[in-house]
Amino acid sequence: MTHPKVIGPNRLLTHSQDGNRSCTTKLSSPTPAIPTRFLSHGTLECHNLQKSGRFYEVFLGIETTQTSPISRMIRLGTEHVYAVVQVKNKDKMPRYYHIGLDVETVEDVDSAHETAVAEAEIWGLTYISRPLEQHGTYSFKFWDMDDNCWEILSNPPRGYNWIFEQGDLEGRGHFESGFQKKRSDLAGCED
Repeated sequence: MTHPKVIGPNRLLTHSQDGNRSCTTKLSSPTPAIPTRFLSHGTLECHNLQKSGRFYEVFLGIETTQTSPISRMIRLGTEHVYAVVQVKNKDKMPRYYHIGLDVETVEDVDSAHETAVAEAEIWGLTYISRPLEQHGTYSFKFWDMDDNCWEILSNPPRGYNWIFEQGDLEGRGHFESGFQKKRSDLAGCED
């Protein structure tokens, strides 16, 4: 290994014998290399901007605004937005890359599932899973007409912050059986 090079406040760049580089930050005084303010947006692809916009607004209740002939922005409940871009060729979104939409209760998840099944043909929904408890929530997933994967889930008012606030998890982490019992909004509830 060569001598580390200081690349910023509390940050060292090191090189191993095999040539790999790594950056080390002293956790006692974390100073980011890039002083970002907040996670502002993500990007989705679609086949038809108008059809997708109608789906977001009418089926999912998402606010939309068209930003160009081939793009729009969508948001729901926060200042975080997604840019939706119309493309010619689009791959199916893998299940782990889904977009989550929170509802208040388990009953709301079940009701949303019934609606998704009933209106699947209208909206081009496919692969609608059945609702189940996983990673501390109750949810189901489906793919829309653009092959984007959506998850409808019950969560506390601040979303997945309750998991984030657990800190680094050991073992199976949020996949651990009974993990939802760590939610403060479910404290004292039995399965």
